[in-house]
Amino acid sequence: MATKILVSQPKPQTEKSPYFEVAQKYNVELVFRPFIKIEPMSAKDFRQQKVSIPGHTAIVFTSRHAIDHFFALCKELRVNIPDDMKYFCVSEQVSLYIQKYVQYRKRKNFFPETGLVTDLMPIIAKHHNETYFVPQSSAHTDDMRRMLDEAGVEHDEAVMYYTLPNDFTPDEAFDYNMLVFFSPEGIHSLKKNFPNFEQKDIKVACLGTKTIKAAEEAGIHVDFQPTPELRSVPAIIEAYAKTLKK
Repeated sequence: MATKILVSQPKPQTEKSPYFEVAQKYNVELVFRPFIKIEPMSAKDFRQQKVSIPGHTAIVFTSRHAIDHFFALCKELRVNIPDDMKYFCVSEQVSLYIQKYVQYRKRKNFFPETGLVTDLMPIIAKHHNETYFVPQSSAHTDDMRRMLDEAGVEHDEAVMYYTLPNDFTPDEAFDYNMLVFFSPEGIHSLKKNFPNFEQKDIKVACLGTKTIKAAEEAGIHVDFQPTPELRSVPAIIEAYAKTLKK
């Protein structure tokens, strides 16, 4: 029986994805099943937060979901985004995604090379005269607010989309050899859907310090996480698959 691995995110759109190369090479079965779902917020619910987007001169984006829902809500609210708006993003990948909605200009897009939000803060601090707005998920923490306070900049945050647990059906098999998580919300969803979950011999891989912390707090042992040698999920899966050959 092939080794079965649950990757808690949507299936890649291209068959040339490294995921499938690893699966074929090591004869492992990959099941792409998100533990969380993203839902839009209505303009009515957003207005209840009493936060006005106009007047801000810079937007902080920590994910592509934040970008999608920010521009969707702005359209619904009939908020015009000025051409000179500045965007501060957690990574280059997130920064490049903005061109889906506006003309991309390097002079108004800022991001750290590391892809770490902690390394974004010094960049924001250098632009201390801007007024920042942060679109957030319903599952956000206060970390961003705290870091912006420490950077000494004027800022507002508001929830612009919902991050909710994805429900598993009662008859859905949960017979995996490995689970891969990408966010704390994925861990919370696991515990919600399977309150009696016992890890036993199941290997767990987590991306991000917050995800690892959430897993450990839930009593889950993290077997794999990104390292300089294992920088991607396919690389982590391959490392696990190699242990099965021994």
